Amino acid sequence: MESGLEGQMPTHRHQEDESLTEMGSGRFGCSHYRRKCKIRAPCCDEIFDCRHCHNEAKNAIEVDPLDRHDVPRHEIKRGKVIGFYKGIKDADFGDKVICSLCGTEQDVQQNCIHCGECMGKYFCSICKFFDDDVSKQIYHCNECGICRTGGEENFFHCDKCGCCYSTALKDSHNCVERAMHHNCPVCFEYLFDTTKDITVLHCGHTIHFECLKEMERHFQYSCPVCLKSYCDMSRVWEKLDLEPGCFDSHATYGLRIRWFGLLCNDCGETSEVNYHIVAHKCLKCSSYNTRQTRRGGPCFMLIKD
Repeated sequence: MESGLEGQMPTHRHQEDESLTEMGSGRFGCSHYRRKCKIRAPCCDEIFDCRHCHNEAKNAIEVDPLDRHDVPRHEIKRGKVIGFYKGIKDADFGDKVICSLCGTEQDVQQNCIHCGECMGKYFCSICKFFDDDVSKQIYHCNECGICRTGGEENFFHCDKCGCCYSTALKDSHNCVERAMHHNCPVCFEYLFDTTKDITVLHCGHTIHFECLKEMERHFQYSCPVCLKSYCDMSRVWEKLDLEPGCFDSHATYGLRIRWFGLLCNDCGETSEVNYHIVAHKCLKCSSYNTRQTRRGGPCFMLIKD
């Protein structure tokens, strides 16, 4: 009886240790990634949970503007940093990670050389990236050169846009060269390697999803880059059609305004229309997303005595 219990005890304890390790994995990492290692930043030789934590700390408002910088992730080659801030060159910091369990600093690899702990269930040797959260369905895109989330089977790489899009957009999106290789037009964060959700507008321009929702809360429904409507505005245009189109502007407002040139932000066509106090309709596509120009003729304004 006792020997039987003794024989079962080590197995039970081993299973319990594995369970505790699994439960404890949530304690490691940061708000960006869940993993059991930290990085030594090659630019300043300081230790952070991830490059995003480094960038947030080193670009905080209290940091001297001359000392603010990001991790030069694209300049690291075989442990050597080429030309980063403050003129430091060819510094042999190396690509190092620190195990969060035993504190051993080592070359980048999935399992700790000291305690054998797996520092990330997902590991990319190309990006030197770790993450324990496999529910993100992380995959490496060779064309983008970075790891992305969402599952490789759900995305395709557009060579002209230079980034990965959902397969639902494969035959329907408008290509814009290097569409994500710029800052978000609202918050100005670089889009290509952001950790936030991105949406592709009908015009082909990209923007943070949350920034788009913020625009909608302020009743802005046109692309901040090209000004084209990014959603179906036909019902709004129909309501504007019901507004009175003709009135005596001279009698009502003391103004006499003639026709002027109009440029449509949606179709790009120009036309000549009569003045309207509410909005001006494109004669080509019936959109009210327009702006006034002087190409169609002068605009006369006479104030009534």
